[in-house]
Amino acid sequence: MAFDSTSLTKFPAPEATAPLICFSHLRWNSVFQRPQQIMARFARQRPTWFFEEPLAHERAMLSTTTCRKTGVHVVTPLLPDPGDSEALARLLDQLLVTTGRAAAWYYTPLARKFSDHVSWRSIAFDCMDELSAFRFASPELKALERELMRAADVVFAGGTSLYEARRDRHDNIHCLPSGVDLAHFMAARVPLEEPDDQARLSRPVLGYFGVIDERLDLDLVAGIARLKPEWQIVMIGPLAKLTPDELPKARNIHWLGPREYAELPAYLSHWNVALMPFALNEATRFISPTKAPEYLAGGKRVISTPITDVIHRFEGITAVTIARDAEGFVAAAVAAMREGDDSDFVAVDDLLATISWDGIHDRMAALLSAAEMRRMAAPVVHMRAASIADTLVVGAGFAGAVMAERLASAGQKVMVVDRRPHLGGNAYDEHDDAGLLVHRYGPHIFHTNSDDVLRYLSRFTAWRPYEHRVLSLTERGLVPMPINRTTLNRMFSLRLADEETTQAFLASLAEEVGEVISARDFVVASVGSRLYEALFRGYTVKQWGVDPSELDRSVTARVPTRTSADDRYFLDRHQCMPAAGYTRMFENMLDHPNIVFMPSTDHADVPRARFRHTVFTGPVDAYFNHRFGALPYRSLIFEHETRDVEFAQPVATINYPALDTPYTRCTEFKHLTGQSHRRTSLCRERSSAEGEPYYPVPNLANQALYKRYEALADQEPDMTFLGRLGTYRYLNMDQVVGQALAAARRLTEGSLARVRAAE
Repeated sequence: MAFDSTSLTKFPAPEATAPLICFSHLRWNSVFQRPQQIMARFARQRPTWFFEEPLAHERAMLSTTTCRKTGVHVVTPLLPDPGDSEALARLLDQLLVTTGRAAAWYYTPLARKFSDHVSWRSIAFDCMDELSAFRFASPELKALERELMRAADVVFAGGTSLYEARRDRHDNIHCLPSGVDLAHFMAARVPLEEPDDQARLSRPVLGYFGVIDERLDLDLVAGIARLKPEWQIVMIGPLAKLTPDELPKARNIHWLGPREYAELPAYLSHWNVALMPFALNEATRFISPTKAPEYLAGGKRVISTPITDVIHRFEGITAVTIARDAEGFVAAAVAAMREGDDSDFVAVDDLLATISWDGIHDRMAALLSAAEMRRMAAPVVHMRAASIADTLVVGAGFAGAVMAERLASAGQKVMVVDRRPHLGGNAYDEHDDAGLLVHRYGPHIFHTNSDDVLRYLSRFTAWRPYEHRVLSLTERGLVPMPINRTTLNRMFSLRLADEETTQAFLASLAEEVGEVISARDFVVASVGSRLYEALFRGYTVKQWGVDPSELDRSVTARVPTRTSADDRYFLDRHQCMPAAGYTRMFENMLDHPNIVFMPSTDHADVPRARFRHTVFTGPVDAYFNHRFGALPYRSLIFEHETRDVEFAQPVATINYPALDTPYTRCTEFKHLTGQSHRRTSLCRERSSAEGEPYYPVPNLANQALYKRYEALADQEPDMTFLGRLGTYRYLNMDQVVGQALAAARRLTEGSLARVRAAE
């Protein structure tokens, strides 16, 4: 039977696009079933957040990712104590600052313990299981469900048995058994390429996919395998509340583990019979399995134990057989594999046309919209989330983290958001698969002449001494950078022995260029054309995408020339690296009771009206929607490599100035971190005009364009722009820290002055 989606009954979609927050006992990346099917469809209409059960973590925070296929925002609360309801409530409040007033959708009544203080637009309870009967169920479930039933505006029952057990508990309850994704599973009716782990099995194959937990009759599965050792039984799905030791072992039982939702039709396509071997216990008394319609959509005959909702829902459907024991399953499977007439699938397809997930969602959406409309006339109770922060800080790199810590220590409530899934900005470091500490976004070496900057950062990290050294690959081999006496001796086959003779030689190389404006002018006027061509020109062209003659002199002025043999890259008084890494330092900075950090959150999704002030560390032109055109930035592409040697380079960084080498430099992180490890990690860098902005491109035209954006920024009294991108300046890390410390002082002193004036 062909299906036309327009023939299905349609109900009006919600008029509002208000956010929806779903509280689920199932994880988004587990088996793709009722919660995922419904929320994926809601995400087409409104911002949808899937709030999972908490996980243990050393500090309280929300981990947020967005499902690429569906657009659902998946929120995982992380807590030192996952059972801390007060902490969960605070994390939920943080989310509500981002979402604004939302509707709530509950799959688990346990979520009421930390969400009952919120004034929701409406409350829906989708009761898909008798959770109180599950293994290890919380003794609080029944009482919390009663409370949720009282608070809910609309209730859905996931099957007839659940509906009958609850129909008298709510005056707006609806029976909506689980549906089927028709297009997805009907693909299995034509032969698909069979996955390798199943293709190697002999035939026939009897299959099951779904969660593998206490609701399955494992003795029944073992009995079928024992009676028919020549049959292959394929069991697909994640373990829940069971251990691998509890699973029956047999040569013809294949526990394949979890598979992606997209992979299931390929397995189903090659099954001879589909199994629903459910135990008959309290956990299955009210279930209405999604598997039966999925199996049937794939064109497979189904054998099930006598689950009440299966018997009632598929009454008269001969493609579904009920059996009570292993012998009955074997007999039913033998009969099913003998069937040659598919005429009974006409009735199957007629039934499936009425139970699509699209149709079920549309009914639910209409009922939720009606509930929201009823609540619109009610007064809005002030949410705790509305006053959670005084200042919004956009970006969790050096500028944002310093500002957040300083303002929080001055008594302000601060929310920090970053669209990346971590803190630290470009200085973020992490341990790779080999256990090596690497800088994900290229090497970051700390150096400063500022005692104040070092003193401030030392509150959050211990240091290890480190002096950075760089070699540059030339036709004369590896030579030190910046240019020093050793560089000159190797490049020109000299034996310069002291600073006086070296200075005289450098003076002989210098060329007259007139007014020194560009990066090329600066180098040629200092060391001449030969060293410019050998060490600077190619590197600069690759790094900046333009000839050095088109760049401001500040680009090459950052790399001084020396007459001594000092081969250190920097000469600052303080040269060191965070002993435990940058990430740990940033974690310590943001570990403050007045700071809320939300990773994977775009500032555009956060309502600025909830904050008195905003600190913005992203690209200033992007903030103003590129009103005057885009400011040029350079991006970087990083190629990380792990090698089975202790060290691969004599120094931390080697530059590659030749234009025929695509990357600019290669860094070996163990030199920076001091880590002892039998393996080593390298990072090669290539520059690009596209991608994440890293460096402003300094020249007169770009500075003139920035000045226009700066004038706009100056007209924003409740905004502070900071950092490389926010102020379009090529700043070192310590300069960013100093800039942020100064800005924080101005803000906190201004706040204090306003308080005194009010008094």
